[in-house]
Amino acid sequence: MGLTGFGESAISFSSLSVDNKSFVHTIRVAGNVTREISRLNVGDKLEVRGPYGNEWPLKKVKGKNVIVIAGGIGMAPLRPVVHYLLQNRKKYKKLFLIYGSKEEESILYKDELEKWSKSGDIEVLLSVDKETNVCFLNLCHGLVTTLLDKIDVPLSDSVTFTCGSEAMMHFVCKGMIERGQKPRDIYISMERRMKCGVGHCGHCQIGAKFVCKDGAVFSYTDIKKYADNFL
Repeated sequence: MGLTGFGESAISFSSLSVDNKSFVHTIRVAGNVTREISRLNVGDKLEVRGPYGNEWPLKKVKGKNVIVIAGGIGMAPLRPVVHYLLQNRKKYKKLFLIYGSKEEESILYKDELEKWSKSGDIEVLLSVDKETNVCFLNLCHGLVTTLLDKIDVPLSDSVTFTCGSEAMMHFVCKGMIERGQKPRDIYISMERRMKCGVGHCGHCQIGAKFVCKDGAVFSYTDIKKYADNFL
């Protein structure tokens, strides 16, 4: 996604419509490109190319417990995962959404989180780094990893999808493995430094892997050999 004269920025889908005629992006202002995009009005033109890369392996994990762990803006690319899981609820066992944010004001999609929590179809657990007096969905104070002990299903029959900062994913992967989950059952989304989108420029290369071409979703088994470089 980009604007002529300003460049491009890799942005994940945060929602896909059922009729395949529309999609949604959630954009955080973090540089010149996203700042200019945020200034656009209805009717202005935006350049979009793609999509590139792979997808979350939702069809491969049917019949399992699914644990979705998001940190900050990492909730955006995991939102379609939650949509799909709830739309196909009978195909999965117990569902968890664990979401950590720096502060209560930074939590995305509050209306949906409340709706999902009340539905009883998915257990929603939230945490914030900074102390807060707000009781939104029983917010916990602390890092998102403090919620891992609340997962009350066998990890041997579970799969984890996670997206957030690399530091956050490092400790999530470490925590889940320490609790008994196998690395092959943990999937991470590496959304960084993507430029050309087809594996030519090398901006997103991690060892022998290209985020844009081989990812952005990787099994931890496939990427852990490069963990010292990023996780």
